[in-house]
Amino acid sequence: MNKLSNILVAFVAIEHTYFLVLEMFFWTSPIGLKTFNLTAEFAEQSATLAANQGLYNGFLAAGLIWGLFSKQQGDSLKLFFLGCVIVAGVFGAFTASISILVIQGVPALLAFGLVLFIRNRDQSTGTP
Repeated sequence: MNKLSNILVAFVAIEHTYFLVLEMFFWTSPIGLKTFNLTAEFAEQSATLAANQGLYNGFLAAGLIWGLFSKQQGDSLKLFFLGCVIVAGVFGAFTASISILVIQGVPALLAFGLVLFIRNRDQSTGTP
């Protein structure tokens, strides 16, 4: 089950790495315009903001990857960064599009729940 939780965490990290690339490097390209349903004019005007947003997505991905490779604080790191993704997904759903909650929030929530379940199970059984 720990392997499944790590796969879900890795999936969320890969998603956010993809968002970084899309927002920082392809915002004004045809794929960026189509993905975010933008006009070329708006994409050009908002490219700096999108790059900043992409950078933050990269920080989320980096934190999740850190959690996957950390021996001592891995679960805490995963839970913190997954929690950040969940909050961002909820905020995005309220301010931009409900699809943000589905695309970002739901996978993070599933991963968060599984990491927390395994952590609590291991603590109650004394498993390191």
